[in-house]
Amino acid sequence: MEKSTIAVGNLKEYKKKLDNLLEKYFAAKINEAKEIDPQAVRTVEVLRRFTLSAGKRIRPALAYYGYLAAGGENEEEMLKTSMAIELVHIFLLVHDDIIDRDEKRHGIETVHETYKKWGKELGLLEAEAGHFGNSMAIVAGDAAYLLANEILYRSNFKAEIIVATLEKTQEIAYRTTQGQMMDVLVGAKGTATEKEIIGIHENKTARYTFEGPLHLGVTLAGKKEDKKLMDTFSAYALPVGRAFQIRDDILGVFGDEKKLGKSVGADIIEGKQTLLVLKALQNGTKKQVGEIKKLLGKKDLTKKEVEDFRNIIKDTGSLEYSQKLSEKLIAEALLALKRIDFKNNEAKNFLEGIAEYIIKREV
Repeated sequence: MEKSTIAVGNLKEYKKKLDNLLEKYFAAKINEAKEIDPQAVRTVEVLRRFTLSAGKRIRPALAYYGYLAAGGENEEEMLKTSMAIELVHIFLLVHDDIIDRDEKRHGIETVHETYKKWGKELGLLEAEAGHFGNSMAIVAGDAAYLLANEILYRSNFKAEIIVATLEKTQEIAYRTTQGQMMDVLVGAKGTATEKEIIGIHENKTARYTFEGPLHLGVTLAGKKEDKKLMDTFSAYALPVGRAFQIRDDILGVFGDEKKLGKSVGADIIEGKQTLLVLKALQNGTKKQVGEIKKLLGKKDLTKKEVEDFRNIIKDTGSLEYSQKLSEKLIAEALLALKRIDFKNNEAKNFLEGIAEYIIKREV
């Protein structure tokens, strides 16, 4: 059996365990919220629904396996604590969906859309309901981050480890905001250099999705001061993260809508500046470049126009370039793993397999 298949199986098993813990956690938080206010209950219920709707749990899983790889032995406590990493992810997703104006995530409505509907029920007109939805979702996202911190500081690890983990979480979240702001700026400009796109890949995806969780796992294992281990995990995580984002951008144009849980073509409508777009603009004919610029950011995109966009991406060699680059990055990451003295074979196999899975994934 391929390592990628085994890793996906391990991820599904981990997700099952974590989702069970999240269900219990949210049930307890709903009971607590009843002592505060009906709106507090609604906030937790909205976050519960959004969190448990789907998601692969890749970030908390990486923290969990980073912990095992570094020699951590309290698997049960690490599993519980890894809920915090997922809630940091939810905090960032809720805000990201507002910025991208996405109506769906994982096949269900986004948090700001849920609140927008409530605004309409209150009698607000479209624009005001939209503002209400965004405002409430921002606060709900903030609440997810506060809950994540609560899980961390209430965990049963040593006090100095908890402090170091909270510090690391802050560092990850701050670095991610810089990547997010760069992404917004590039979208506003309507153009991007390859250096800017790589910077977004690194700060918004690679450090937050891969390096950060692995470093959190190592920190919780009490090995934060092991610079060689932290640096080697970075040497693995950063190319994997870039490959993950490149694959994500490919799926945003060529993926299956049902598997993605959102509209294929949403990235085109948003006018997203990706490596696919950059290379097509660099390599395309005058006619192809003109067509890309006409379609990118077009709000009423037709199915034929999406297909035209796809054909240009393929015909300019942009798709092939992106695919080959992601494969090269994964090979670089796998090479870095060979330098790690793993304390747990399951962790080693998981990190190898998940890297290989990234360039094959369909969702």
